[in-house]
Amino acid sequence: MADTSDFRNGLIIRFKNDLYSIIEFQHVKPGKGGAFVRTTLKNLKTGRNLDNTFRAGESIEPIRVERRKYQYLYREGDFLVCMDNETYDQINVPFNLFADGVKFLKESDEVEILFNGEEIINVELPIFTNLKVIETEPGFRGDTATNVTKPAKLETGASVAVPLFVNEGDLLKIDTRIGAYVERVKA
Repeated sequence: MADTSDFRNGLIIRFKNDLYSIIEFQHVKPGKGGAFVRTTLKNLKTGRNLDNTFRAGESIEPIRVERRKYQYLYREGDFLVCMDNETYDQINVPFNLFADGVKFLKESDEVEILFNGEEIINVELPIFTNLKVIETEPGFRGDTATNVTKPAKLETGASVAVPLFVNEGDLLKIDTRIGAYVERVKA
């Protein structure tokens, strides 16, 4: 058994009979009373965040997970088919394990799948991806001073708000965690 001194970002623990990943934590030692650890936990099944406070030294049950790199191949119904990069075995991963960032996933992108034994518990997408703009209104030179944005449709079918100077055919860096434009990339 481990305790709260073993907390680190990304650690997966069993809490309230569910698997949670520690998003962030903070050790607090108030002037009065005992120390405690404030945490933000993410439920790996539902994707919801939970704020919880643990007493310092409280026992926790860490879960050993194996991370394997897979290549996303295609969508088949309610599953996404992924291929193991080492053995070339293909597996069907339930669509609901992919977060909202799945709309920015292209075929042949690499994802990291977390296993608890043979059970798939979560899928981690790349944080940033480069996507081409396939449809947007024309941009105008000199419209970079204001924070005005326009919608742009990307090659995966997803739409994001982009600055006015972005044109069709531009390659954009997208943050898949929040689904937002980061910067224009030179091809």
